Amino acid sequence: MKRLFSRLIQLAAFFSLAPAAAWAICDVDYVAQPGDTLFSIAETHYGDRERWTLVYYRNQKLLAGATVLPGRKLFIPCITGATAPDATPLRQEKAELTLLTGGGYAPFTGRGLPGQGMVTELVNAALELAPAPVSYSVSWEDDWSKHLFPMLDQKEFDMGFPWLKPDCAAEPDNERCASFHFSDPVMTLPIMLFARADSGFDYREDADVEGKTLCRPAGYFTHDLNRPGRRWLDGGKITLVQPKTPADCFRMVAEGKVDAAAVNLFLGASTIVGEGLRDTVVPLEKPLSEEGLHVVISKRHWRGTTHLYRINAGLQKLRGSGRFEEIMSRHLELFWAQLQ
Repeated sequence: MKRLFSRLIQLAAFFSLAPAAAWAICDVDYVAQPGDTLFSIAETHYGDRERWTLVYYRNQKLLAGATVLPGRKLFIPCITGATAPDATPLRQEKAELTLLTGGGYAPFTGRGLPGQGMVTELVNAALELAPAPVSYSVSWEDDWSKHLFPMLDQKEFDMGFPWLKPDCAAEPDNERCASFHFSDPVMTLPIMLFARADSGFDYREDADVEGKTLCRPAGYFTHDLNRPGRRWLDGGKITLVQPKTPADCFRMVAEGKVDAAAVNLFLGASTIVGEGLRDTVVPLEKPLSEEGLHVVISKRHWRGTTHLYRINAGLQKLRGSGRFEEIMSRHLELFWAQLQ
């Protein structure tokens, strides 16, 4: 009890801009009850439904996607506010393995972010834990359009991150699928529907979306809208609007011109705050899909299999060590604190 009280005081001081988090009931086990959602559990334990991702990333092996299964014992983590550790000593300027990433992709990558972003820190940790670890470097190119073609395709760098993987089984000719190997997911992204708070839109099953008008910016993936068993686009079951920017989508939601915006949780939350739409546009509780962020390497790279094995083995060990949950929890709290 003393440990819990001390942790609550720490949280109260750290999150002075987020009073609801100060009385968090955390570092405890919770047995899921019928009717529970990640949102309702976060409301109970943190006083803030937006912190549902803390429970999500800590308990992914015990969830069905992002669905809570009654009877499962979930762990509700506390957050200490610790700063990101220095990069592993294996990270050097002149290195055996060269990695490419870019900025402007918060909270995943960014030179000015703690740990240079959650994905960068996860990749650092995975390479440190990989079998037969080698020295590696991380280079930055903020023009993402250059990464896959020509830089990675022409092997100017060995591997790049973080990249979404298309549905390669359904689209084997997709240029990413044809040209690159993908690692196991470094992390998964919940893709959410963001609707007007007063719209009455409730997504519990796919039939609830049929007949709706969804918004997703031009150039973003759409394979989750057309996956087997769904086929919303091919079957004309929904209308998809594709303006230039995420902000355009969220303004259209607020104005009632579309039923919902369909983007990842982090992009949606940031756009709501940036556009001043807090309490006007909200995420629906059931994710539309889950998409992975991956490390990629050219299929023509002579050491592609070796490097891919190294990163995958490191990611597996990372998840088994508890460091994945620690890194994710810290970055998630920083992300939500910044939004508030």
